[in-house]
Amino acid sequence: MIIVFIVLFAIPLAQSLWWSFTDFNGYSSDAQFVGFRNYANVFTDPSMLAGLSFTILFTLATTIIITALAIPLAVVLDRAFFGRNAVRAIFFFPAIPSVAILGLVWGFILNPLGSGALNSLLMSIAGIGPIPWLSNSTLAQISVIAVAVWTSTGWHAILYLAYLQSIPGDYYEVARIDGASGFQRFFYITLPLLLPAMTVSWLLLMTGGLKVYDLPITLTKGGPGFSTFTITQTIIQNGVSQAKYGQASALAVIFMVAVGAIVALQLFLSRRLEGRFS
Repeated sequence: MIIVFIVLFAIPLAQSLWWSFTDFNGYSSDAQFVGFRNYANVFTDPSMLAGLSFTILFTLATTIIITALAIPLAVVLDRAFFGRNAVRAIFFFPAIPSVAILGLVWGFILNPLGSGALNSLLMSIAGIGPIPWLSNSTLAQISVIAVAVWTSTGWHAILYLAYLQSIPGDYYEVARIDGASGFQRFFYITLPLLLPAMTVSWLLLMTGGLKVYDLPITLTKGGPGFSTFTITQTIIQNGVSQAKYGQASALAVIFMVAVGAIVALQLFLSRRLEGRFS
């Protein structure tokens, strides 16, 4: 296990850390030590700043929206009704295909030209002209976030559903006898007991959001401009396309430290919150 850790994590990390202090281009072994110049460039390069801003926006937006939708959806799916299993499967289905494939499919649907499926539908039903879903900066950001929400909400709803089904029904029965309304039972019983599930969900959403790559690259290719550029795209572009391995390594190191700090803070706050309601 230790050997696997050293080979797959420690050595690549040490190599990236060394490259971040050099002008290594990925081809020549003659790399010169440049100190903290690569780290300074991280905060002045327009593509890097754009990648940072959209990555943060994407992570916060998807975490908040998916949580706000998944918990009520899980409550609904926990109730008994005809065709419940089929409905659960329908909501879970978007999480099955590759995100890259879904990005290509939604790219066809949201094509800003008249040939796009959504624009064609709006034109035939309401006579609305072509909407630049993917060619307008703001709409492109909204589109990427919306597709991510559509893709992941069902999966996280099933996660919450699994925790919901472990809550003893006696809690709700006692609260109902005491005269608690449906909203009171939800806020004082369901939500506090879902905190462990929320910790898992938030951890997955935040780490997934911070390292998002396949959806924006297949849906918008980071455009228009740098409006949907992400940190991972920036790292790959600098390292592979522009042969700036040193600068890409500096961003990767900063990114890793930031993700580690965010995850540690999130786990700390979640445990404090769980302890308060336990």
